[in-house]
Amino acid sequence: MTIRFERRGVLMKIIVGLGNPGKPYEHTRHNIGFDVIDALAEKWGTPLTNSKFNGMYATVHRPEGKVLLVKPLTYMNLSGECVGPLMNYFDIDVEDLIVIYDDLDLETGKLRLRQKGSAGGHNGIKSLIQHLGTQEFNRIRVGVNRPPAGMKVADYVLSKFSKEDQAIVGEAIEKCVDAVEESLSKPFLDVMNRFNG
Repeated sequence: MTIRFERRGVLMKIIVGLGNPGKPYEHTRHNIGFDVIDALAEKWGTPLTNSKFNGMYATVHRPEGKVLLVKPLTYMNLSGECVGPLMNYFDIDVEDLIVIYDDLDLETGKLRLRQKGSAGGHNGIKSLIQHLGTQEFNRIRVGVNRPPAGMKVADYVLSKFSKEDQAIVGEAIEKCVDAVEESLSKPFLDVMNRFNG
């Protein structure tokens, strides 16, 4: 049974970037979600200075309404342990959630927006599905490509982008920021149609 906390004011959207906390993980493939949240926080001039439920967050007052920017600090595989309680605490509906994370099945820098789906082997998404009790939430997947032959997936996702890929990834982060901003005033399906094209 999902526990609902006392209502504490309506937040229009919650934007969650997945990643791992700590210096060794900064700007690795698995932390692309954190990088997008940092880019949004910088653009909106609101650093993530609040903490609750083992996550860092900022409440941003946008013309379209309030937005919560979130980086779970639980480590990737336990992301739901932060996001579930945070959404309950602020009384945010699952349709107002957007999750940003890395995807091995997309070429580096390619975006794929979806409204629902399985975890597809991504442990952060698996944890979110478990704690939210649904697969139906908006997501922005950012391609990081498959590891080269002979390299373990775990080693690959925890490694940094090559110099050649860094410019592509920078553009992808900018596109993610644009997609998030557009989703604040438009239906996610419309944003999907534009950015998946």
